Amino acid sequence: MPRSAAAAERKPAPEWSEDDRHLLEADHVLAELMRERGPIHPEDDRRGSRPNAFQAIARAIVGQQLSTKAAATIWGRAAELIGDDDAGAAAVLAADPDQLRDAGLSRSKVGFLRDLAERVEDGRLDLDGLGKLPDEDVIAALIEVKGIGRWTAEMFLMFHLGRPDLISAGDLGIRRAIQLAYGMEELPGPTEMERIAEPWRPQRTLACLYLWRSLANEPA
Repeated sequence: MPRSAAAAERKPAPEWSEDDRHLLEADHVLAELMRERGPIHPEDDRRGSRPNAFQAIARAIVGQQLSTKAAATIWGRAAELIGDDDAGAAAVLAADPDQLRDAGLSRSKVGFLRDLAERVEDGRLDLDGLGKLPDEDVIAALIEVKGIGRWTAEMFLMFHLGRPDLISAGDLGIRRAIQLAYGMEELPGPTEMERIAEPWRPQRTLACLYLWRSLANEPA
């Protein structure tokens, strides 16, 4: 293909959004990290990209303590048993637990998925109502489910509900990215992270996307 034709087929370089420009002006250290690779392309911004709430939580459970690649592989096997985009509580409860374990899920994760499904089925967890709640109330509702801690709830808020102003203080990737970018000798703790992230408001979620990208290690 002639060079001119190839160039014509390339996607135009994304421009800095208004939210990006807020971060660029708010923090020169983060700004340097952002400029190294340019703006995140809209296609790579996965906030709000999982419209099925049950699937989003189930995938988060499956992906706990796994690499992104391993989590995707195991979810693919599990989805053959419980469905994928249309996965629901009834499908999980109807699935054979032994087959789910054969797909790569630990015994504890199978139990976590079943507890999630039971709570949805009996109405203790109203998935449709979560989007109407403040961030902390969503977290409080989700951590009632076995196996779901604050990190998993925060990932749900970021990537399913698309909440714009979150920082997950317990996320090792974010902590490591901050340590490297800000030249710290040790991983920052929650208090230090909150202090550093304060100027990023109200776009702390977007800042986290840039931090994850700097390590090429986004959550599953």
